[in-house]
Amino acid sequence: MATEPAVVATTRPGDVGLKREMGLIGACWASVTSIIGSGWLFGSWKASYSTGTSALLAWGIAGVMIIILALVHAELGGMYPVSGGTARFPHFAFGSVAGTGFGFMSYLQAVTVTPIECFAVMQYLAYYWHGLFDTTNGEVTGLGFGISIILMAIFTAVNFLAMRLFNRVNLVLTWWKVIIPVAAIIILFTQFHAATFNSHGGFMPYGTKAMFAAIPSAGIVFAYLGFEQADQLAGEVRNPQRNLPRAIIIAILLCTAIYLLLQVVFLGALRPGDLTHGWAALKTNPGFELGPLAFLAGAVGLGWFAIILRIDAFISPSGTGLVYQTSTSRISYGLARNRYVPGPFGWVDKNGVPWFSLIMAFVLGLLFLLPFPSWSTLVGFITSASVLMYAGAPLALGAFRRKLPEASRPYRLPGATWLSPFAFIIASLIIDWSGFEIVWKLGIALVIGYVLIGVWMIYDKDRPPLDWKSAIWLPVYLIGMGIISWQGQFGPDNTGRIDFWLEMGIVAAFSLGIYIWAYFTCLPREEMLNLISRQSGGEDPAQAETA
Repeated sequence: MATEPAVVATTRPGDVGLKREMGLIGACWASVTSIIGSGWLFGSWKASYSTGTSALLAWGIAGVMIIILALVHAELGGMYPVSGGTARFPHFAFGSVAGTGFGFMSYLQAVTVTPIECFAVMQYLAYYWHGLFDTTNGEVTGLGFGISIILMAIFTAVNFLAMRLFNRVNLVLTWWKVIIPVAAIIILFTQFHAATFNSHGGFMPYGTKAMFAAIPSAGIVFAYLGFEQADQLAGEVRNPQRNLPRAIIIAILLCTAIYLLLQVVFLGALRPGDLTHGWAALKTNPGFELGPLAFLAGAVGLGWFAIILRIDAFISPSGTGLVYQTSTSRISYGLARNRYVPGPFGWVDKNGVPWFSLIMAFVLGLLFLLPFPSWSTLVGFITSASVLMYAGAPLALGAFRRKLPEASRPYRLPGATWLSPFAFIIASLIIDWSGFEIVWKLGIALVIGYVLIGVWMIYDKDRPPLDWKSAIWLPVYLIGMGIISWQGQFGPDNTGRIDFWLEMGIVAAFSLGIYIWAYFTCLPREEMLNLISRQSGGEDPAQAETA
């Protein structure tokens, strides 16, 4: 046993076939371009009509929450720099039963983002090409579906480039995506009217509940999603122990500042006529629906900048869709390494691209163009799926701190003893605020995931052991969150029997109890090391199938 600490420090999971060709800037920009997508184009508008001036507080609260979750991912990414990390950290900490749930939600979240970015492009382009989006029912038209499929095919084709070439394409896109929001902040600030703030009902016109509900439903959390992309591409990052934590932290801090300032200038640039009938009038104004920032710029006499914003409305979502197509293929690669999905998902070509996973990301992504025909209807579901995915990270961090204290941690989260359970509580609160209609759909999606992966694992003789004891808390957590949401204040389809603040307290207490339960029932040290060593390099069974 005297030599075990050294073993812990040196045993790391590795990825087969991928090439480490991305540096610090590339990893940082992968996260930034994922965060700054369609969310910045619609988020300020939706937050404004949902909760008025208190949208500023909503962005700030959500920013702090996401920063805490990002710091948790920063430690895990530096500790185990593997592609598709969000699908693999819970696997190492709790085994295949719990890992399956979090892994499937990671994939579900990633594969649906590219379609939603295509919807955003159609909605903005409809200003010039009216046949793409139907403003009457708020849905993409048949022609819009066709153009969205072409866009997704282009994203897939670009992803077949070697990572060093893909990185150059993404670098150019991201510089544009950062410059334009910053320019919007500076230019719209010249039209600033302080009187807009606190008008039509004061700072919080619809109350505290509406402000918290806006965090998931108005696309605020959705706008922040993507910071974990550096983790998803970790198997292709140079010097990942140093670069991954830095990339995640830089990306989330930069984007939080941009989003807060965008909300400030959006509120300040509103004209008195825009709010004649209160904040809700912003929602029913058709000009805002086809591009809120561009419409606002044109309305205040900045027509030239409105054109630039409409051009960006194609570039920003496209850049995010491009990177999420990348990360979707890396997550399914990671699931293949976990032996949750068939071996072909782990096949890699000579350029280090998991080609089969990439093609399936395109095929499965098309399915989500059909049941969710608009940007808004898909946001709530994606937000909850993403946050459930994020919830696995603080649980894994606590398990690793308890069982593998000697493991190398290039970035060590300060105060992890209390910050890690707090991060799990944060994830649970955001899920609850999404409303019962989203929560029950999320539960059904998770059951489908277990069935699909479970059927495959039954016939896979090389599958990892089923660690039921380390996952017994998971169904209790999922069912419990469903019951609280059903009886709580966030709907529709909820009963509203639990008062708002009591509901917040119940979610926090329940989540803390689940965290402690998971902390003490995680895999034994030896089993953790066994799962890690199974992926520590050498030929993977999935790779062997290509021979």
